[in-house]
Amino acid sequence: MRILVAEDEARLNELIVKRLRLEHYSVDACLNGLDALDYLACAEYDAIILDIMLPGADGFQVLRTLRGRQDRTPVLFLTARDGIDDRVAGLDAGADDYLVKPFSFEELLARLRALIRRQSAQVSNVITVADLVIDCDARTVSRGGRSVSLSSKEFSVLEYLARNSGRVLSRDKIGLHVWNYDYEGGSNVVDVYIRCLRRKLDDGFSPKLIHTVRGAGYVLRSEP
Repeated sequence: MRILVAEDEARLNELIVKRLRLEHYSVDACLNGLDALDYLACAEYDAIILDIMLPGADGFQVLRTLRGRQDRTPVLFLTARDGIDDRVAGLDAGADDYLVKPFSFEELLARLRALIRRQSAQVSNVITVADLVIDCDARTVSRGGRSVSLSSKEFSVLEYLARNSGRVLSRDKIGLHVWNYDYEGGSNVVDVYIRCLRRKLDDGFSPKLIHTVRGAGYVLRSEP
């Protein structure tokens, strides 16, 4: 899952990014609203952590621009402004959640998981497709009752496919959600990870779950 962090306190920004990466999120970060708008114009995100008091363009301006483009990416406002009026203004502007500084990183992570789960219409962080079970919190996978060991990036690719089960995802879309701007679209890195997942999750099992849609990309779905 790919997250954008827009927070102007450099040290806090660094700490949030470090913690999110420890939780295996792909993260892009910036310190002002104008850079946030540039990031949002060039990439898709699974959630955005957005400070209100940003230089250049404040959080409200960034959010209004995002919603004006009919972009429904979940937004978590992160701010020191804790008045009821501020919270109401943030939510009415289109934010999905609101967290006041100082905050617990555990609460931030829990709210982020809830936003991503809601966006993908999942009722829990355990996703089941046929006999494949993916626990996104524990980052464990089993197929047919047998535990399957995946690398961090293999799990991230599988999680993105699973949260979009039944939808065809292009190679670039998968790459841009699992990697950050270090990812070079057009390479075969996504194909390599898909092959690894097929070997671990489909070989010796029925039905096959990871399918290629020629000219379009990949889809995770159960087919007879």
